[in-house]
Amino acid sequence: MIRVLIADKLSDSARTRLQEAQIEVLFEPTLKGETLVAALAEHDPDVLVVRSTKVQAEHFAAASALQLVVRAGAGVNTIDLAVASSKGVYVSNCPGMNAVAVAELAFAHILNADRRVADAVADLRAGTWKKKEYAKARGLKGRTLGVIGVGSIGRELIRRGLAFEMDVVAWSPSLTDDKADALGVRRAEHVQDLARQSDVVSVHLALNPATRNFVGKSVFDALKPGAIFVNTSRGQVVDEAALAEAVGRGLRAGLDVFCGEPATDGDWTTPLAALPGVYGTHHVGASTEQAQEAVAEEAARVIVEWNHTGEAPNCVNLAKVTAATHLLVVRHVDRVGVLAAVLGLLREYDINVQQMENVIFSGGAAALARIQLASAPPMAATQALKAMDPIYDAKLLEI
Repeated sequence: MIRVLIADKLSDSARTRLQEAQIEVLFEPTLKGETLVAALAEHDPDVLVVRSTKVQAEHFAAASALQLVVRAGAGVNTIDLAVASSKGVYVSNCPGMNAVAVAELAFAHILNADRRVADAVADLRAGTWKKKEYAKARGLKGRTLGVIGVGSIGRELIRRGLAFEMDVVAWSPSLTDDKADALGVRRAEHVQDLARQSDVVSVHLALNPATRNFVGKSVFDALKPGAIFVNTSRGQVVDEAALAEAVGRGLRAGLDVFCGEPATDGDWTTPLAALPGVYGTHHVGASTEQAQEAVAEEAARVIVEWNHTGEAPNCVNLAKVTAATHLLVVRHVDRVGVLAAVLGLLREYDINVQQMENVIFSGGAAALARIQLASAPPMAATQALKAMDPIYDAKLLEI
């Protein structure tokens, strides 16, 4: 039986499904830092499930049996992927499960920034009636919504923008004209081009080295006067100094994420959130009951499927390109020791295997192995394989 340690809050439905699959579940939702190190060393789980908790080198070092880390959410920037990969640990996420929830909050920020709902509520609670002031709003119909990033969340926001009869322009490195047409949007050549066209800009990018501070001064300078800017992705995607400067010039911003935001509740301030025209929320975009149930179900599915097949769905740290140069295709009798003999021969010639697959034909008498190699074995090796009694044929193909 495999052991799963859940180190963050997760819906009971995930634990129930895992237990029904005869998987041992340990639920300690407040672990982080040193307490997580201690728990990993004590329990030595096969699988670790986290949400916002960071998983760093010291955590991998403490868990010798760890084979899979599941991020109960989309972003994996809190997990040291390089260390996980060096130790052969799968890292999987749950993409798209909270897309609707985040898009809903992004659109709430858009509506709030246009109508200044939060300011009106604050004044009314303070006993001030300002109908003339809050009657000033542009409205969204016919305005242009710019969407930076067209992953699952970006696509959900596009649907909502179109439902509000907004004109939508989008940008993403992978967005083509055909894909834009299918989404019902116009494709911008670059983010500055998108900003120039937009009355509202909403950011939906994953955080990685290429996107850190991606939305900066050139984007804010290109925005129309009185534009609205929304970020529900990660705070570090935006140059906050450039954003603060733009807010000082009249930009309204709806932000669910900030640089340096705390991992736990308590006292915390940031100058950006205090600026007039900035409407901040507490990184709660994915925090609806619907989204959390969907994430929990997906996290459980990943673990159950990995347990049954050995393959991790949604894995984010497998090599997309290997050092393989040749493919060895071996048709053989399905018998104990055949593949061991093939691999032994490759070892003799110092040939490293990059990937390997062995499929069984109907009836179970024969099988076919596809073995990707880092270099070409000499002709003698191929001839030796063909001469083996349990092998029908062996071919070497260049990749």
